Amino acid sequence: MIHVQDNNRIFLSSPHMSGKEQKYIQEAFDTNWIAPLGTNVQCMEKELAAYNDVEDAAVLSSGTAAIHLALRLLGVGPGDIVFCSSLTFVASVNPVLYQGATPVLIDSEPETWNMSVAALKAAFRDAEMKGQLPKAVIIVNLYGQPAKMDELLEVCNAYNVPVIEDAAESLGSEYKGRKSGSFGNFGVFSFNGNKIITTSGGGALVSNDKPALKKARFLATQARDQAPHYQHSELGYNYRMSNIVAGIGRGQLEVLDERVRARREIFHRYYEAFGNIQGIQFQTELAESKSNRWLTALTIDPIQTGVTRDDVIEKLADANIEARPVWKPMHLQPLFENAAYFPHDDYSVSDNLFANGICLPSGSNMNRADQNRVISIIKDIFQCN
Repeated sequence: MIHVQDNNRIFLSSPHMSGKEQKYIQEAFDTNWIAPLGTNVQCMEKELAAYNDVEDAAVLSSGTAAIHLALRLLGVGPGDIVFCSSLTFVASVNPVLYQGATPVLIDSEPETWNMSVAALKAAFRDAEMKGQLPKAVIIVNLYGQPAKMDELLEVCNAYNVPVIEDAAESLGSEYKGRKSGSFGNFGVFSFNGNKIITTSGGGALVSNDKPALKKARFLATQARDQAPHYQHSELGYNYRMSNIVAGIGRGQLEVLDERVRARREIFHRYYEAFGNIQGIQFQTELAESKSNRWLTALTIDPIQTGVTRDDVIEKLADANIEARPVWKPMHLQPLFENAAYFPHDDYSVSDNLFANGICLPSGSNMNRADQNRVISIIKDIFQCN
């Protein structure tokens, strides 16, 4: 099939404004509250907590900041160990280094691509044998799909180790009727420009521990003591979200469920187009879960299909369409080359996912014509092999 060249760029996941944001932004200007205080900040925290059915939320400058504060609140420091999913973005693990602690990386399982229960058990057995249990476990919900939280929490609870649920990519997802991000001692969200809703940049820390969230706000505003002058008794950070940015977030929260529906529809159109091709395997949605399908992710077996993941990425790039490999696992990153790594059973699932996995354009603002363009190019690739 010959394709007419279309110069319209199709992005992997671009921001999608609703038009509802402007009224909250204007309110911030009208009241002259543009600092990290104000009605939008307070209301976004209440609205986010209510949506996720948790007691409290603190909106921050990034999801990375939220993970960092969670580690601080759990007392993680130099000499401590933190278990973390290996197949993730580096922001999930970097805050462990901020605290001078040591990350131990845990492989994925093949069904959801999230943290392997078997690998986690092996890591705990090893840590117990060495006499140093982790101070925390960071469980990532990859590409919007919740991890097997019941099984993973059972393991962590058996050792009395707290959990940080990195739900940066899974806002709006559900696991057994509960919202993603509500399972750990702390939950983390990201509102980066490519996420399912965005504040341009930003994040949030959520928890049922209201005193801990009060402490998080304190730490996020430079840990300024109650005094008529500027006084600081402990280390703090400049991590609070501004009232303008929170205004964007409030408008985006109003359309979150619409964004989830749109991305799930995009996934299903891709699945209908490629799901019957031998050698293509989509990331699975657990029967008792609902993924927001932030990104449609799949693997391509080059032996069965005669096509590599990179072949598809290059062909799409030639047509001005953005697609990317799945995350490069942390245990393969130069930064973490000395970190301990526990694979799933007898082989590394995340290595295979990285070698063959691809994320397709999934933005909720994609129209049918854009998605058909992506589908048509990919179908041509497989029909030729």
